[in-house]
Amino acid sequence: MTRPGGLSVVLAFALAVTAVRAQVPWERLLRSGAEPGNWLTYSGGMHGWRHSPLTQITPANARNLEMKWVFQADSTEKLEATPLVVDGVMYVTEPPNNIFALDAKTGRLFWSYQYPVATARVCCGRVNRGLAMLGGTLFMGTVDAHLVAVDAKSGRLQWDTKVADAAQGYAVTMAPLVVKDKVIIGTAGGEQGIRGFIAAYDATTGKELWRFNTIPGPGEPGHETWGGDSWKHGAGSLWVTGSYDPDLNLTYWGIGNPGPDWNPSVRPGDNLYTCSAVALDPDTGALKWHFQFTPNDGMDWDSAQVPVLVDMDWNGEPRKLMLWANRNGFFYVLDRTNGTFVRGAPFVRQNWAAGLDEKGRPIRLLNTGSQPGGTLTYPNAQGGTNWFSPSWSPRTGLFYVGAWNGASAVAQSYPVEFVEGRGYTGGSPSSRMPSLRRPRINTWTDEVGHGEILALDPRTGEAKWKFLMHDVTDSGILTTAGDVLFAGNREGDFMALDARDGSVLWRVFLSGQNSASPISYAVDGRQFVAISAYHALFVFGLREE
Repeated sequence: MTRPGGLSVVLAFALAVTAVRAQVPWERLLRSGAEPGNWLTYSGGMHGWRHSPLTQITPANARNLEMKWVFQADSTEKLEATPLVVDGVMYVTEPPNNIFALDAKTGRLFWSYQYPVATARVCCGRVNRGLAMLGGTLFMGTVDAHLVAVDAKSGRLQWDTKVADAAQGYAVTMAPLVVKDKVIIGTAGGEQGIRGFIAAYDATTGKELWRFNTIPGPGEPGHETWGGDSWKHGAGSLWVTGSYDPDLNLTYWGIGNPGPDWNPSVRPGDNLYTCSAVALDPDTGALKWHFQFTPNDGMDWDSAQVPVLVDMDWNGEPRKLMLWANRNGFFYVLDRTNGTFVRGAPFVRQNWAAGLDEKGRPIRLLNTGSQPGGTLTYPNAQGGTNWFSPSWSPRTGLFYVGAWNGASAVAQSYPVEFVEGRGYTGGSPSSRMPSLRRPRINTWTDEVGHGEILALDPRTGEAKWKFLMHDVTDSGILTTAGDVLFAGNREGDFMALDARDGSVLWRVFLSGQNSASPISYAVDGRQFVAISAYHALFVFGLREE
């Protein structure tokens, strides 16, 4: 079977398969978290929980999980995508920008679409993190900064919109977010000196409807937080999908680091809206509020994490909250109606702040962060966590996050001038962290650091339990209503833990780095769990008796 560039290949035996005729109207997306058998959005639902309502896999039977099928990618780039599953069909991407429609029960290929990618400069690999769907159309961002719409039934291209100029360092690596009749994405490329933005496009035509600049220009609120002309190449990129609250009609996004990454002296000021959460009106793109986690960041601590939206009682009163474990090492609780700081505390080792003030602003310590002579800073450049998804379980009331604890960096800055086509970082970190090839025994030390899965109580910020790893993790987390937690690590292990206490229920070695976030779905009454590891997608289910 061939896959010619820009075309789709439709297998003869799949032409009339009912499974590829699914429709996902907006009303269905709104209740996506209540469809146990499907996974309709990047995080499984609009609130960013990455939690499945399925209950067939439990702590009592998880040991009976076995591999059901594997999809082997052709790409030599590692897979970081979250698949979508709609009525028995799985839609998944391989890097840089190929789409596959598969039978979610057997892995059989229905069709494939290959985007003809031109040369693109992306700092951290030509990755793609997945798709969005509305009606019968799939939407994908590309590494050369386009947004394409593909027919979900046939794999044929419907439209192709240029989002930004890839020659200037722009890219799109995130899975889009659909809100109503719009497809919302943000631009990557912070290490190339871009000026980032979030934009919404008409789902039918691909026409841009609004744009929010994450680096405000002259006359825009926040511009005063950039010294001189530093805003022109201030970065503020995005590479993780946002969330949406239909009751408030707000969409929430995490914004990346300022540029240059490691030399904050080039850009005096707080550098809004980098390292921030922003709440936007999805109809107009208007900013409703922002909260900045790390003003004038010099450690590359992007706030590129999934905003997790929960409603819970707080001190005896119902609150609409946002939970956020940030790359800077602090766990935050915000009021998502207005961005007010509710509480915050470190969740990993950190030495750069004495704490947070009453408004949540960090109280910086002297001689920390990136310096001309270099300083030892915790957490390191990868941060206390990173882009990989956390999870919230409404059953346990706990927030689960993959963390790098105790890993440090000697952060050094140096002079830099912007030159289009070159990296614009202004420094370098020399990170101290575990070796990927260390023996598979408990040999981590506090000096080098280690990976963890943490179960945090949002009310206190304390960990109810910790699962320690020998190496660190790049895997997101999935929880289920069966009280099972799924996650992987950089060593290649994929695991099922008891979400209540962190005990190991099952594990399998996948021979490649887990750098994606798992999902769960059901076909014909049977629950499956899927995870991408290195160059393949693996699907597991319970052994049939």
